[in-house]
Amino acid sequence: MKAIRVHAPGGPEALRYEDVPQPTPGAGQVVVRIEAAGVNFIDLYHRTGLYKAPLPLTLGQEAAGTVAATGPGVSDVKVGARVAYAAVQGAYAEYAVVPADRVVVLPDGVSSKQAAAVVLQGITAHYLASTTYALKPGDTCLVHAAAGGVGLLLCQIAKLRGARVIGTVSTPEKAALAREAGADEVIRYTEQDFEAEVKRLTAGRGVQVVYDSVGQTTFEQSLRSLAPRGTLALFGQSSGPVAPSLFLTRPALGHYIATGDELQARAGEVLGWLKTGRLKVRIGHEFPLPQAAEAHRQLEGRKTTGKVLLIP
Repeated sequence: MKAIRVHAPGGPEALRYEDVPQPTPGAGQVVVRIEAAGVNFIDLYHRTGLYKAPLPLTLGQEAAGTVAATGPGVSDVKVGARVAYAAVQGAYAEYAVVPADRVVVLPDGVSSKQAAAVVLQGITAHYLASTTYALKPGDTCLVHAAAGGVGLLLCQIAKLRGARVIGTVSTPEKAALAREAGADEVIRYTEQDFEAEVKRLTAGRGVQVVYDSVGQTTFEQSLRSLAPRGTLALFGQSSGPVAPSLFLTRPALGHYIATGDELQARAGEVLGWLKTGRLKVRIGHEFPLPQAAEAHRQLEGRKTTGKVLLIP
């Protein structure tokens, strides 16, 4: 089968489209024939070596498709089932082996592309808004990169929880997308000082929580945008890592889907919202699997909105 692998850290040119053995499932595992794989910033961090992983490495942590084979001891998931998964390495490929307790069976009416676009980022938005800092009516949150994959979902989930949403974006087109997703106020950080705007929009009080996936270039101003006893949830670092600070939270997806029950509960709610139309996912870009390097260039260059998918 074909897969995208990294043999040494580097730029997009480090991605190699090559032949690898097709996996077979071991005990408690299934093989998924991948129909769509999500592209996420963590993939860029693995490619560049910011996040260390054994090499050579097949990139990708999120995909959806059909179960092609099951290993010994697997009874809850059947061959032919439509499934999605997240936080399991190896999705940039035609097939992937996945622990059976890490897959989520898709409800009717949710396509593989929709699922691949929403599972990792949707669960991320879910835990941020419902657990890392549980938004409630009357709260105001600041969402950086509000037109990105997580950002658009986070704006919607924050509104479902009754919060007021302030989003930051770089262009008028992205501002329109953030407003469509429910942002009450949108700050163009390329033209406005977002800290000053947050203080203006909150009458000097600041926000209860900042959801920050950008990191280095926004960090200090994000801290200063908080209300007293506010929370800065730093869940990414697309502009670079930040220095250690006195108090913040650095959530990770694995911490919030550590058990199978929690994974199924979070994914079930996200996919349920998607099925009923309460949550909408924007698939902004699709690339054939061999063009993974171009997908990375587009994501790094901040030329994308919504979700980026690879199609084997």
